[in-house]
Amino acid sequence: MRIFTRLENVGGEMRKESAAMSDPLSVITQLVTAMNVQDLESAMTLFEPGASFVIKPGVVVSGTGGIRQALEGFMALKPTLTIETQQLVQAGDVAQYCARWSLKGIDPTGTHVQLGGRSSSILRQQPDGRWLFVVDNPWGTDIVAERGCGSGGSRDC
Repeated sequence: MRIFTRLENVGGEMRKESAAMSDPLSVITQLVTAMNVQDLESAMTLFEPGASFVIKPGVVVSGTGGIRQALEGFMALKPTLTIETQQLVQAGDVAQYCARWSLKGIDPTGTHVQLGGRSSSILRQQPDGRWLFVVDNPWGTDIVAERGCGSGGSRDC
């Protein structure tokens, strides 16, 4: 099932139009919907071909193949993804999206899984007006390694 393309008559030619991707928050909504109905193909249309996705802290994939595999893994949980709160900062054709999210699902062994985090993602407006993910980082600042006191870092202890 494709969930957010429509046909539009443009200059006598029928063209698939992604009207729901006309602003960054609608892209987020479409990704949540695609995850919740396990619609991998629709989810994949929300990413630039060279985009990066943080699977977990320390594991980043780039490109269509890597993102497809990462999303397949999340969708295998038959998830219910919920955005709890969100904030968007936009500067021209670039937007940073931050949110608190939770995901409930069941892994292939039948074990209930509950995940959550604070995302920090970057979207970019395309020449055709659509917004797409450049970086999708569901783990936000959790990807930053902790430094211990006395490790030579400038962080106060």
